[in-house]
Amino acid sequence: MLLLPIGISAQGQTAADRIFKAEVTEIVREIDNVLPDGSTSRQQDLKLKGLEGEFKDKTVDFKGISNVDVIKKNLYKVGEKVLVLASVDDAGNYTFYVTDHVRTNTLLLLVGLFVAIIFIVGGWKGLRSIISLALTFVVIMKYIVPQILQGSDPVIVTIIGSLLILLCVIYLTEGFNIRSHLGITSIFISLIITITLSWLFVAAAKLSGISSEETSFLVGVSKYAINFKGLLLAGIIIGALGVLDDVVVSQIATVEEINKTDPYLDRWELYKRGFKVGVSHISSMTNTLFLAYAGASLSLLILFSSGQSGTTGWGQAVNNEMMATEIVRTLAGSIGLILAVPISTFIATWWWKRRRKV
Repeated sequence: MLLLPIGISAQGQTAADRIFKAEVTEIVREIDNVLPDGSTSRQQDLKLKGLEGEFKDKTVDFKGISNVDVIKKNLYKVGEKVLVLASVDDAGNYTFYVTDHVRTNTLLLLVGLFVAIIFIVGGWKGLRSIISLALTFVVIMKYIVPQILQGSDPVIVTIIGSLLILLCVIYLTEGFNIRSHLGITSIFISLIITITLSWLFVAAAKLSGISSEETSFLVGVSKYAINFKGLLLAGIIIGALGVLDDVVVSQIATVEEINKTDPYLDRWELYKRGFKVGVSHISSMTNTLFLAYAGASLSLLILFSSGQSGTTGWGQAVNNEMMATEIVRTLAGSIGLILAVPISTFIATWWWKRRRKV
C-alpha cells in the first residue's frame, strides 16, 4: 500500500488516477514545519520529470509544503527516482503527489546477492532451491491469487496450489526418490490437520478475516465476492507450508540414517530414536514460526502495549480481532508443525522397516 498524504487514501483513488515513475530535477523549496505535537517535519516543493507512460519527459510540480501532515516524511534529492500519483479531478486537472522512493534497483541488487550466496554455499542443490523458489512464486502469483480474485474458494485453491508447490520444492531439491515421496505424504497430512484446526478456531473465535487495513482495501477490488474468512485460512496454510517442509524432510532423513546405522533396530526403537531427534527441533521451529508472525505484527503489538489503542489491558487486547487473528494463525500453525514430527517419524519408520530384509 502506498502511504499517501492524509485525505488521499488508497481507497480514495479513482480509475483515472495514475502512478508513474519520475526523476527529481530540482528542489524548488524546502522548509521545516512544526507539527502540533512539537516535532519538526521537513517538507519540499519539487520539480520532476516523468519517466514513463503519458507523463514521459513531461515536467510536473509537486507541492509538498503545506499544512497537511504526511504519514511518511521522506526527503528527496536531485537525481533520485520517485513514485508519483497523478490525481485527476472532475475537470480533468491533475494534482501530483510524490508517494515514495523507487527501490527497484536496490531490490534487484539484493536478489542478485541472495542468488549468488545460495549458489556459492549450496552449489547445484542451492541452484535447484532457487528454481523451486521461483516456481513457488509463479504458483502463488499466477494460480492462487488470480483464482481468488475470480471468486474461487481460497482454501480449495490454496490446497491445490500448496500441493503444486510441494511437488516443485521437494522433487527439485531432494530428487525423485522415496525420501521425497514420504516427505510429500507427511507434509500433506500435517497440512490437512493444520487446515482443520485453523478452520475450527477461526469459526469458534468468529474471525471475519478483514481485521487488517490491507485486507479491507480488497473490498470491491474484484467484480467477484472474495471470501475473506477463506483468505485468512489460505494465509495460514501458506505460512505453515514452508516450515513444515524443513521439519519433515529433515525428520525423514534422520530416520533413514538411523536405520542405515543400525538396521536391526525394531520399529519401536527406531521410532523412539527418530522422535527424540525431532523433539529437539520442535521448540526452535515453533519459535521460528512465532517470530515470523510477531515480526509481521510488531506494529500491532507496540500499539496495544502503548496503551493508546483504547484497551485497558491484555485481556481486552487479545479480544481485538487483529490480535486474535494473529494468535489463531500462530498457534494453529505451531500445532501442525509439532504434529508433523510424530507423523513424519511414524511414516518413515513404517516404510524403512517395511522394506527391511530379514
